[in-house]
Amino acid sequence: MNQKLLKSLLIFVAVLSCVSASAQEKWTGIDRYAADNEKLMAAPADTARIVLLGNSITDFWPTRSPEFFKRHPQLVGRGISGQTSHQMLVRFRVDVVNLHPKAVVINCGTNDIAENHKIPYSEANTMGNIKSMVEIAKANGITVYLASVLPSKCMYWAPEKTNIADKVASLNARIKAYAQQQGITYIDYYSSMVYGTERELNPAYTKDGVHPTPDGYRLGMEPVLQSALHLK
Repeated sequence: MNQKLLKSLLIFVAVLSCVSASAQEKWTGIDRYAADNEKLMAAPADTARIVLLGNSITDFWPTRSPEFFKRHPQLVGRGISGQTSHQMLVRFRVDVVNLHPKAVVINCGTNDIAENHKIPYSEANTMGNIKSMVEIAKANGITVYLASVLPSKCMYWAPEKTNIADKVASLNARIKAYAQQQGITYIDYYSSMVYGTERELNPAYTKDGVHPTPDGYRLGMEPVLQSALHLK
């Protein structure tokens, strides 16, 4: 096993050992899409399937912009609100690999920076999780797309966290550099959504400074995703 991947998995074993058995399933979200996944796996194989893996920004997308997903039924949303990259790595097999998709779009980092679940933020650890997901996808013949973290100047549920805009910019630079190094397409939502010198999420596209409105998805994110994935 790749040593970096092994190190990441050992970190998760340590983290999960601190969580009660009854709470582990909820923390990982591993059963959130269990019924939907079973239906997909039982259906005829779809060689065009693309999984969108992410947090609330991905989770809310199908309900705030349903027409987009009707036009592109090959897109499979697998976002869970509040999740960090640590949790996404744990459920990567059940929500991505087992669905045998053509590709996966990985979008994470917002909740890492917000230190959700009291996990101290480490850019290096977040990148380690992203790299592990990339390695797992490649090992299973799945094309990877890495998406930028959306701009934000503060996290409304964690107002005590500071230097958010700097952390977002720094993590995006690392993700982009890694994508270029690996020959992976980098999906730059950030550039189409950022606003002003404070590098916040464009107020025209959000109500809370973090999550896109329907217009935010339709005008800010969807054209970028369509271009990257060559969707019509």
